[in-house]
Amino acid sequence: MPLHDDAIAVLGAWEPLQLDPRDRQAQAVLRDSYLAFLHQQPDGMWRECRVGHLTASALVLRESTNQALLTLHPIVGRWLQLGGHCEPTDATLVEAAAREAREESGIAGVSIEPVPVRLDRHEVRCAGLPTWHLDVQYLALVPDDAVARISAESDDLQWWSVDEPPASVDASVQALWRDAVRLRA
Repeated sequence: MPLHDDAIAVLGAWEPLQLDPRDRQAQAVLRDSYLAFLHQQPDGMWRECRVGHLTASALVLRESTNQALLTLHPIVGRWLQLGGHCEPTDATLVEAAAREAREESGIAGVSIEPVPVRLDRHEVRCAGLPTWHLDVQYLALVPDDAVARISAESDDLQWWSVDEPPASVDASVQALWRDAVRLRA
């Protein structure tokens, strides 16, 4: 239960960082719904929890250049931040986000900022069944000379200028991109 306890502590202390008061309020409501979910679902960290489960993701930025790394998700078919399911070896949400970023990018030197940037709740299919991902989204930094390598969990990886995210990204990725880039500025 350490990961479950960490998630409650992280979310309980988290204050949304958004500039827009409506977005900040929406993020606070989402945080409260995550906390209520975790209090009701002791297994809410694991993909086996059929009603939904927390996930951890990160937008990966190069440390001093203005580039962000996205993965072309093989199932969704869209450019997304790196991330995924929590594993029993993850002691914290930050560790889960870092592990996912390392696995999906092939970059060993991933550093995760300890405070989440955003939250996003979205419906998905896990093991063929509909469920919800309650994603905790972080900012990750990698060295400027980091070389990304495509993993089995991705159809492609690409660096994008932070000034020009791909037009095909959905609203969730756009919001994470905007907020993460603003935090780095």
